[in-house]
Amino acid sequence: MPEINGTVEDGFESVREAFAAVAQQEGGDYAAQLVAYRDGERVVDLYTGPGIGPDSVTGVFSSTKGATALVVALLVQDGVLDLDQRVSHYWPEFGAEGKGALTLRELMSHRAGVVGAEGGFLVEELADDQVVAARIAPQRPYWRPGTAFGYHALTIGALANEVVRRATGRSIQEFYEERVRAPHGLDFYMGFPEEHEPRFLTTLPMLPTPEQQALLEANASGPTSISGIAFNRNHPEAADLQELPNVRVVREKGPASVGGIGSARGMAAMYAAVLGGLDGAEPLLKPDTLAEVGQIHSVGTDLSTRGPNAFGVGFSVVSEDYPVLGQGAIGHSGAAGSMAFADPRGGFAYGYNRRRFAFPGGAAPENVLLVSAVNSAVHRSRRRS
Repeated sequence: MPEINGTVEDGFESVREAFAAVAQQEGGDYAAQLVAYRDGERVVDLYTGPGIGPDSVTGVFSSTKGATALVVALLVQDGVLDLDQRVSHYWPEFGAEGKGALTLRELMSHRAGVVGAEGGFLVEELADDQVVAARIAPQRPYWRPGTAFGYHALTIGALANEVVRRATGRSIQEFYEERVRAPHGLDFYMGFPEEHEPRFLTTLPMLPTPEQQALLEANASGPTSISGIAFNRNHPEAADLQELPNVRVVREKGPASVGGIGSARGMAAMYAAVLGGLDGAEPLLKPDTLAEVGQIHSVGTDLSTRGPNAFGVGFSVVSEDYPVLGQGAIGHSGAAGSMAFADPRGGFAYGYNRRRFAFPGGAAPENVLLVSAVNSAVHRSRRRS
């Protein structure tokens, strides 16, 4: 039986049991962290597996987008950005090739139609948000902006970052550090400091079974399809997505789509700060802002992933993936399997991180069991109090 390390508060023992069941099923090299906060208090803090500790950090891939969406929401809340203003108002070059009417709201809900660039990107280019933005600004969109949606997997952060930079003269990474990470001491970085490198665990690749590999190959899209462009398969020398956080320049620059480095503690604490009560602080987002960014803005078949998806303003609408959660729950998953969110109606925050890529990519399947266990424990604890 795998050893489950860490602590849970009284009433959350069932979460430890669920985590142990996942570890038993996953096998010997499974390394993961699970953290939850209720009303600003950490009630679950677990980890298991070889080489991993509570302070170990990994690349969290698209869970980074949650931090990016939070910065945009804060600037909207401050009155610096207007969701219904045209992107071209802040960034004139973006208006080329029929993109001039697109609003910031539509951009953040993955409706812009610029999921990638002709010819794709080298890893060094993907690491630099300004390089990505400059490539995309003059480009014709892959669908009429605003008429459909598709996951801007590797570009949404750069696009949002350029809007922020044009409007304020500063980057999303700078705002995140000053407004979110540093005040709360979060172990979740957009731009990973070199002195913390000894804590970094390289991401391990997916190890699919022969049947799973056949399924992946059968469902693979062509490199010049919308899906292929969105995931940068249209560059002949593109780095494997699984390797991105293992490249130091990606960790150093912290691109706002996929470059975050952190622990489950850091991700869960960020969403606890959104809800309030963390370190006695007020919520980062006011109720009206939280409700607006958590509303469904795009739902249905995603043109990039070719499956069902739902987005609010930058955040994933996670209650569509985990129906036990309350309406308005916001968060984001990452390609290796991470998942982090805030459930305002439940009053809790969740963070899960794993080292090896889970099949088939995206939020790992075990999150269904773990989210349900945490949700049930939170609601039982409220009934007892």
